[in-house]
Amino acid sequence: MDDIPLETSYRLTDARALGVTRSQIRQDGRAVARGLYVSQAVEFDLRSRCRAWMRVLPPDAAFGLHTATALLGSPTCASPGVQVVLRPRRVLPQRGGMTVHARALLDEDLASADGIPVTSGAQTFLDMAADLFPGDLLALGDALIRNGRLDVESLNRRLARADRVRGVVKARAWAPHLTAKAGSHPESTLRYWMLVSDLPEPEVQVPILDRWGREVAHADLGYSRWKVALEYEGRQHAKEEQFGRDIDRYSLMAADGWLILRFAGRHLGRPSTLVERTRRALLSRGWTPGRS
Repeated sequence: MDDIPLETSYRLTDARALGVTRSQIRQDGRAVARGLYVSQAVEFDLRSRCRAWMRVLPPDAAFGLHTATALLGSPTCASPGVQVVLRPRRVLPQRGGMTVHARALLDEDLASADGIPVTSGAQTFLDMAADLFPGDLLALGDALIRNGRLDVESLNRRLARADRVRGVVKARAWAPHLTAKAGSHPESTLRYWMLVSDLPEPEVQVPILDRWGREVAHADLGYSRWKVALEYEGRQHAKEEQFGRDIDRYSLMAADGWLILRFAGRHLGRPSTLVERTRRALLSRGWTPGRS
């Protein structure tokens, strides 16, 4: 079909009007929905599928919820279809492979991801608050801020006009704890379990200073007052080069009197283990429960 001016996504009716045969469409097109295709010339990923959906959606449509988190670079979970947000109307469009949600949106509640209309970081955080576990909501908010898709001012504005919106209580509870310093979803999860415990609130990306006041390392989380550091170690830490850097970092931290607790993925589902080990470490360094 090199001589036919088809775009990377197209509707069956448009392709047929250009003279493309059904056989050619079967060879080139990968179906997104009935009568809607993405060409074999491009990768069949979420972005290409969303661009195809834009051909059949109303002009004010935006992708939201789990689809928005993925497009904004902070994926929550895979969804078999796409989730679309529209301003309220008498009849919402429905098609297989697409779920439509009505939202009373202002212009500032909308954004763009590589030219694809999406809900803003603040709107996405609010929408996801209704369904996500609080620890996952904290991790999502951290990621949106870290990726430059959310800021405190816009989130506060959105939550201020969200009275009686489903999920707003949870969103307002966790908004003050969001930070761009969290390096990953697991680090945010580790911090969540500390925040909901009776332990002091941990600092994020704690600088480790040598005796001359020079920063020689940093800890994912920690308590500088008691020199207790919490480190999450994912699979990348097993690589030889990273492993060597970690040894240097931990040696420097220990030489300056820091007690280092190292956690992995297996520990994140066992919050009592995370909290109890941290508690014992803090007690060993002079922390008194009930005092900040």
